[in-house]
Amino acid sequence: MLSSTFCHIPQVGERTEWRIWEAGIWTWEDALVNSLPDTLVPRSLALRLRSFLEKSMLHLEEEDIAFFGEHLPGRELWRLFPEFRHQAVFLDIETTGLNPPEDHVTAITLFDGYRIKTFIHGMNLRDFLEEVMAYRFIITFNGKCFDLPFLERSLGVRLPQVHLDLRYVMKSLGFSGGLKACERAIGIDRGLLRGVDGYTAVLLWRKYRDGCPEALETLLAYNVADTVNLERLMVFAYNEKVRRLPLSRPLLPEPRKRILIPYRVHEEILDEVFFERLRMLSRKGEVW
Repeated sequence: MLSSTFCHIPQVGERTEWRIWEAGIWTWEDALVNSLPDTLVPRSLALRLRSFLEKSMLHLEEEDIAFFGEHLPGRELWRLFPEFRHQAVFLDIETTGLNPPEDHVTAITLFDGYRIKTFIHGMNLRDFLEEVMAYRFIITFNGKCFDLPFLERSLGVRLPQVHLDLRYVMKSLGFSGGLKACERAIGIDRGLLRGVDGYTAVLLWRKYRDGCPEALETLLAYNVADTVNLERLMVFAYNEKVRRLPLSRPLLPEPRKRILIPYRVHEEILDEVFFERLRMLSRKGEVW
């Protein structure tokens, strides 16, 4: 898809890109071999377009994702996924709350499509930065508003990678709600983790700190599920985006249906946490 993209070129917007495609010019090679009619773009722009496409081909050959991250509109970053999948990592965090430094990260999961790596507060969290810097493309859900700003404030660093937030891609496709709502809409079943959310994760962490190791394992299983499910969401969103374009581009195959999560969900611990949550809400008069 990236080599069919023209909207990263200065002065080429969505409408101009669609006109180029509808004229049968589907790739950079098509545009370089055939002269663009004046009815598509002004002659002065056609010269700049040709020069920028030659530059784009060089940057793609060098696998320079930063170049495309800088020039693509944010809403079109999904186009990077096939060409830069090998540089991409899915990321999700759990925290004690919403406001660092009063609140802190409890767990982080990274998933690159093959390996799952978890980082835990008080254990190996300091290893996270070295690991994440091995990737040049970060994919999250709501990471623009939460995960990345929280990490950067907590760790005192700026993550320089190109960042794609799937929340906005899914919204552009007509899907509303959070990650779990989007998962349900495309047929992802959470199994034993059905009904677990971010606040449940906070309670699991508290229970772990009170001396329950099973609560930590359940929390990590939840964090990993949040992260590995992003791959299926990414492939779904990419294919839906491609289907809605006026040109034919290959679709991505579905990723593995199930990925082995290396942590056990302890149902009895979830039952205790759910009961505790109901009891807390009842005290506030929100239920019962």
